[in-house]
Amino acid sequence: MSTDDTAVRADWPLYEVFLRGKRGLNHVHVGSLHAADDEMAVRHARDVYTRRNEGVSIWVVRSSSIVASSPSEKDPYFAPSGDKVYRHPTFYEIPDNVPHM
Repeated sequence: MSTDDTAVRADWPLYEVFLRGKRGLNHVHVGSLHAADDEMAVRHARDVYTRRNEGVSIWVVRSSSIVASSPSEKDPYFAPSGDKVYRHPTFYEIPDNVPHM
């Protein structure tokens, strides 16, 4: 591989790869890869992450398109909602005609 090839690949965007297994219902993050475009990313993800025929569906997403919370924002995003009483079932009155709740 020449240094020109390495320079071109360094400019390729980074993709995150998600794979759904044969027995799974959801896609799971399995790794990352660089590719020139979306179609190449799917092909490379298939070649790299499904070598043993373990997947039924692949998602690839450009890393730059992912928006995520920061671990430092944990408390505002995931703190208990004790101050939001309307989220607790005691806030609601159960009608008498509802047999099971």
